[in-house]
Amino acid sequence: MVEVRNLKKVYEAQGRRVEAIGNITFSISRGEFACIVGPSGAGKTTLLKCLAGLVTPTAGDVVLDGDPVTGPPRGMAVVFQEYGRSLFPWKTVQQNIDLPLRQKGLPRAERDRLVSEALAAVSLADAGRAYPWQLSGGMQQRVAIARAVAYEPHVLLMDEPFAAVDAQTRADLEDLVRKLWRDLGITTLFVTHDIDESVYLGERVIVLSASPTHVLDDVRIDLPAERDQVTTRATPEFTELRARVHQGIQDAKAGRRAAGAAA
Repeated sequence: MVEVRNLKKVYEAQGRRVEAIGNITFSISRGEFACIVGPSGAGKTTLLKCLAGLVTPTAGDVVLDGDPVTGPPRGMAVVFQEYGRSLFPWKTVQQNIDLPLRQKGLPRAERDRLVSEALAAVSLADAGRAYPWQLSGGMQQRVAIARAVAYEPHVLLMDEPFAAVDAQTRADLEDLVRKLWRDLGITTLFVTHDIDESVYLGERVIVLSASPTHVLDDVRIDLPAERDQVTTRATPEFTELRARVHQGIQDAKAGRRAAGAAA
């Protein structure tokens, strides 16, 4: 579904050159849930913006379902970390979710159905007439997720979407996103700086090196499909996978190759 081929991004301004992404190649299968982790400054957000067609790479290609990405593709939705900035405070929750559906040109009845179903999916069925500023941070992020789901994307990109909420809300949102992924089968790419979160959510964890960035390790997460915040995180398998990803991050910081990476 998603192919990244020899992607490179260099920023140049006022005589300063920053190689944010050195050379990244990987692919995501249809319906897969993959997480991306890496040390601070590894270019995770730059990579996501290239995938979303918001930033033009210096070299290489991003291909979505066989078509090159040259701008924001119609079959893709993005959920950002700063949910407050992505919601229009003067529009109701329903109107916020409806806006991209209007731009899609869908008829009113179809839009109303999609908005209603998306709100129910994120347990906000009664919040449609509220305004974002009347909701808690966790509820606002649920609205942002509902807006992405209502769009019926083929690919969902999430850029550290839970970094700004408290630990309890974060756990609830993690379970929500995993449930939506299992129910809807949307190909999901989730960027996070949290190692435990990446192992708990993903079917794969792609570990990035320090800048200039390349793929350092690609870890298959062989955990049961049904996961629980307490039970899953207490298993020896979770601990082992977490240790491998953590070691990858430490290797990235030190400029070493991850011990588990293929030769």
